[in-house]
Amino acid sequence: MATIQRLSRALILTWMLFLAATVFAQDEDKLLQSGPMLGFSDMKEVHLWVQTKTAARVKIAYYETTNASIRYETNEVLTSAEFGFSALLVADNVDHSKNYTYELFINGKNVKRPYPLTFQTQKLWVWRTDPPNFKFAVGSCAYINEPKDDRPGRAYGGDTYKVFTSIYEKKPDGMLWLGDNIYLREPDWNTRTGIFHRYTHTRSVPEMQPLLASTHHYATWDDHDFGPNDADRGFWNKEMTLEAFKIFWANPSYGVNGHPGVTTMFEWGDAAFFLLDNRYNRSPNNRKTGDRVMLGEDQIQWLIDALVSSHATFKLVCIGGQVLNPATVYENYSTYPEERQRLFDLIQKEGIKGVIFVDGDRHHTELTKMERKGTYPLYDFTISSLTAGSDGKAITEPNTMRVPGTFVNERNFAIFEFSGSRKERELKCTVYDTNGKEQWTQSIKAKDLQ
Repeated sequence: MATIQRLSRALILTWMLFLAATVFAQDEDKLLQSGPMLGFSDMKEVHLWVQTKTAARVKIAYYETTNASIRYETNEVLTSAEFGFSALLVADNVDHSKNYTYELFINGKNVKRPYPLTFQTQKLWVWRTDPPNFKFAVGSCAYINEPKDDRPGRAYGGDTYKVFTSIYEKKPDGMLWLGDNIYLREPDWNTRTGIFHRYTHTRSVPEMQPLLASTHHYATWDDHDFGPNDADRGFWNKEMTLEAFKIFWANPSYGVNGHPGVTTMFEWGDAAFFLLDNRYNRSPNNRKTGDRVMLGEDQIQWLIDALVSSHATFKLVCIGGQVLNPATVYENYSTYPEERQRLFDLIQKEGIKGVIFVDGDRHHTELTKMERKGTYPLYDFTISSLTAGSDGKAITEPNTMRVPGTFVNERNFAIFEFSGSRKERELKCTVYDTNGKEQWTQSIKAKDLQ
């Protein structure tokens, strides 16, 4: 009898420990607010980001997808309110040209996700093979409804966020967020609490999570991530919105030559991406004295230096607002004619090949093509919007360089595909609607950007 009682007590204790472990694991699962999200990827290092609901210890375990026997871990970070309960985790035991599977741990417990958790390092191909084929998703203007803080009337963010599922289903290697990635509202932009709330609310959309977890994300900003509508360098709280941008994204760097901002660059395959800051140095629209600038001289010189130094086949200059559209409307670069022309002149005088502009902001999509005497034409892919309301009126504005058949005034995104042998490289842009239905496609051959 005593033996039976001891066995019974042991079984009861085991069962209680099992239940406790199960409940504890469920509690850790409930601590996850958003993510994990993939950020910057190179050959020896990958950045990952995650956010919890309250203070918690987080880390990532990872291994080569083809060899689960050898496992590595990132540093463990204790999330805190000071940083929005988010953490940047660095995978630095990786090697080039590999795919990895990873696991998220919160307070030591594996928090499983109902979708694959994978990342990749960049391929080592120079001097060895043709450039790799790869594809990037492109989008801007992601408005996520929150009725208590939204403007009255019809929901500006629409009634579905299926666009993020549609992007995920295209399986891009990376994604470019071209600004207005969040929409700060009146209750948000004057306080750290409000700014962090808006980032958290937007980043937590359920449809966004699988995309965040398996695609490497890079971002620049526009006015609604920076501050109020049409905000410029006069916005008093820009240091705080810049800090929040750094906390909630995982870009490789921020700013130019020690000056603040979100400017950065990265490479993928034989493409270089230059992410510019069109807000931090922007002249107020109503200033009557002083130079009228959008980028500022430091940033222009940094860009030209970086473009001249780059050996990339395609050099994508990514910015929050339209560059080539000649219509002087809203906040297009055409409303800054002197600085805009200076940038074009420098690109031509330096003989820089392969330049393509990519931007958002306008709540419609279109391709603009600028012919240039004695050299190749410039292209400007405007891709907007992901979820924000569309601007159908823009079709009547005098963009005399719009490529026919490329205007889209419903919610959409693009996939940029880079492919071909070393001497026959090509960039193909395909624009899709929210449901993933093709709207138009345009290909540009590298040899035509010489």
